[in-house]
Amino acid sequence: MTTDPLTLAQVEALARDAHAGQTDKAGRPYAEHLAAVAEGVRARGGDEEQLAAAWLHDSVEDDALSAEWLAGAALTARTKAIVLALTRRPGEPAEEYAARILDTPGAGLVKRSDLAHNADPARLAVLDEPTRTRLAEKYTRMRALLGRPEER
Repeated sequence: MTTDPLTLAQVEALARDAHAGQTDKAGRPYAEHLAAVAEGVRARGGDEEQLAAAWLHDSVEDDALSAEWLAGAALTARTKAIVLALTRRPGEPAEEYAARILDTPGAGLVKRSDLAHNADPARLAVLDEPTRTRLAEKYTRMRALLGRPEER
C-alpha cells in the first residue's frame, strides 16, 4: 500500500506547527522565513517537491522535526533528499555543504531562495552591525560556493 504524499497545505501546516514559538535573529516568527523561502521557490519556477522542501528546509537542522520523522514522512523521495541536502551537519565545512546541495537535484533553487531571504537588506538592517556583517559575508560566500556570486 502506498501513501499519497502530504499536500503542500499539509506540509505548510506541519512546518508552521514544528517551528511554532521559534523566532529568527531579528525576533520575527520563524514561519515568516519559511513562507518567504517557499514564495521565493515559487517565483523562481520551483515545483511542488521543491515547495514542500522549502517549508521543511530548516526543520531537521533546527531539531523542529527529527531525521527519523523525515525518513518515514509521506513525502516524495526527492523532497526528502532536498531537505537532507539543505540540513547542515555540525562542524561541516561550507564547501562540503555547498557540494552536497549542488549534487542534489532541486536543492540549489531552494537554497538560493533561502539565501535571498536571509540576505534581504531589510531583514539584515534590524540586526546589530557585527551580526549583520558576519551574516552578509557568510551568505556572500555561500552564493559563491554555489556558483551564484551576484545573485540576490
